[in-house]
Amino acid sequence: MAPIRLGMVGGGKDAFIGAVHRIAARIDGEFQLVAGALSSTPEKSRESGLALGLDPDRCYGTYEEMAEAEAARPDGIRAVAIVTPNHMHAGPAIAFLNRGIHVICDKPLTATMEQAEELAAAVGQAKALFILTHNYTAYPMVRQAREMVARGDLGAIRVVQVEYPQDWLTEASEAAGDNKQAEWRTDPARSGAGGSIGDIGTHAHNLACFVSGQQVQSLAADLQSFVPGRRVDDNAHIMLRFDGGARGALWCSQVAVGNENALRLRVYGEKGGLEWAQEDPNYLWFTPFGEPKRLLTRRGAGSDAAANAVSRTPGGHPEGYLEGFANIYAGAAQAIRAADAGGRDPVLDVLPGLEAGLAGMRFIAAAIRSSQANSAWVEL
Repeated sequence: MAPIRLGMVGGGKDAFIGAVHRIAARIDGEFQLVAGALSSTPEKSRESGLALGLDPDRCYGTYEEMAEAEAARPDGIRAVAIVTPNHMHAGPAIAFLNRGIHVICDKPLTATMEQAEELAAAVGQAKALFILTHNYTAYPMVRQAREMVARGDLGAIRVVQVEYPQDWLTEASEAAGDNKQAEWRTDPARSGAGGSIGDIGTHAHNLACFVSGQQVQSLAADLQSFVPGRRVDDNAHIMLRFDGGARGALWCSQVAVGNENALRLRVYGEKGGLEWAQEDPNYLWFTPFGEPKRLLTRRGAGSDAAANAVSRTPGGHPEGYLEGFANIYAGAAQAIRAADAGGRDPVLDVLPGLEAGLAGMRFIAAAIRSSQANSAWVEL
């Protein structure tokens, strides 16, 4: 099949996540980038587009111009990737959804609940799909862990522990003026009210829910801004109560010196436990109660169809961050082709979408409310 024509909003020169999305979209040959509104000014957008080899006529100055022009073209884009700062997710997503163009959006869903509700209304009325790139859900051994929990290998889930520590914001990097990532991620006008909880806490929350099969019902949060003058949180300790009866805890930090990207999940049930770490993602530890710990590997003994379906290379050849994004894009392509043919592909059952995004926004809002109330328990 011909690649799906893809556009991109954001992700221009010096943008980290845009390059990640472009690589992921190309890995399986399912998408071809043909248009973009890549930067905040028409000049920068054109410069970035030309550097990527785009047709000059399809290097747009604004996402509004791009949505209108591409929807009118017989060879217009069928999907758009939105890789802007959080406050610019809703506007472009709504503009393209309203024109029947499928949307693949970076997380979190939006910067505010008001924007999230506007986007939810647009998704509800659109014929096009909305997919959110919570990429960690697409790692093979995460898919395996989810499958093992679902089929009862662990029995009833009792405890869910998830942590995501980093150290890149240990100093006031945003004040130096030379770190764009730090600048916008610590600016509540662009990132939203949540700092670490919005940036990486939503990943941890999403992963815990995705694998456990349960949703967070209430929480008690203690948020900190350790760096003087920082306007958003850079560390959070949160206790969790799940709707299926499990209890849990979430720690996220961007000031935990010595940690790079240490996302880790532990799930314990009445019959066994699972442990997975993002920095060593091809391994899943499974311990049945009363038995020795077992190491399950991607494409190795004990791996099942859920893991193998999103694996590309032979066992022992590591797959990770870029491949996780690529699995989201591959699933998106599968779902888009089915939707354009008038059907629904079951891959949508594991792809993050609007509901996962809304759950993340409720998590952020509840954590802030709880912390402001001296860590009182609040409902999501």
